[in-house]
Amino acid sequence: MGVNQSWIPEFILVGFQLSAEMEMLLFWIFSLLYIFSLLANGMILGLICLDHSLHTPMYFFLSHLAIIDMSYASNNVPKMLANLMNKKRTTSFVPCIMQTFLYFAFAATECLILVVMSYDRYVAICHPLQYTVIMSWRVCTILALMSWSCGFALSLVHAILLLRLPFCGPWDVNHLFCEILSVLKLACADTWVNQVVIFTTCVFVLVGPLCLMLVSYMHIVGAILKIQTKEGRIKALSTCSSHLCVVGLFFGIAMVVYIVPDSNQREEQEKMLSLFHSLFNPMLNPLIYSLRNAQVKGALHRALQRTQSM
Repeated sequence: MGVNQSWIPEFILVGFQLSAEMEMLLFWIFSLLYIFSLLANGMILGLICLDHSLHTPMYFFLSHLAIIDMSYASNNVPKMLANLMNKKRTTSFVPCIMQTFLYFAFAATECLILVVMSYDRYVAICHPLQYTVIMSWRVCTILALMSWSCGFALSLVHAILLLRLPFCGPWDVNHLFCEILSVLKLACADTWVNQVVIFTTCVFVLVGPLCLMLVSYMHIVGAILKIQTKEGRIKALSTCSSHLCVVGLFFGIAMVVYIVPDSNQREEQEKMLSLFHSLFNPMLNPLIYSLRNAQVKGALHRALQRTQSM
């Protein structure tokens, strides 16, 4: 019989089983990467806000991606860093459920923002003359609000399902932080919630969005093939390359976590993938968009020139 959540003991976050010296080394490495991630995304967000040449739909959605990446990392990494420095790796029930809710909410919202960005690229390449009409600021705002609303609504459903489960021990969360699949394993009843969470995640966060993006890129490829000049085709492809890199990183990791069958090393693999998703993805996204984007590099150059002239 399950226990009431009001007197559930603290969950214990297992994390990585390493020596004290290795954990200290990882603490400093992860801390530096986390700070760099916040600075890089903050720089992208600042450039988009300050440089008028970046006040376009594409960079409007990129600013939302930067906000999500900073929020996503800040929800997961600080607790992970605290656990590396603390032998008592415990967390109470309510903060654990809140972290689980935000973890999935930001991940689902990022997925939907990436879908919207693929639609933006489709309109820009396939309907360039009507781009400003179709992707008006009103439409962009509605698409962004829908992405945030749907992401948080889906996560709220998962959190409500999780709160209805009985927990009667053990209390060891075999993860770096509170992630929904790891917490679900602690429920003492054999319920259908686990299957519902995995199914809805695969349909609404993985398969559905991937199909939508596939349709967009099929039209994009068709439009690019109709371009007569090689330079024109290369220019059109370059506008999509950064988005494709980010999509590959995000969905590649998510599909391994939620779709790949169980194995003996599944839980350790999930820890590594979640670490990459929480720490490295938010750091790599601004690098991909800055290093592969002439407009962002130009905006950064102008910002540095203004700083030097002050």
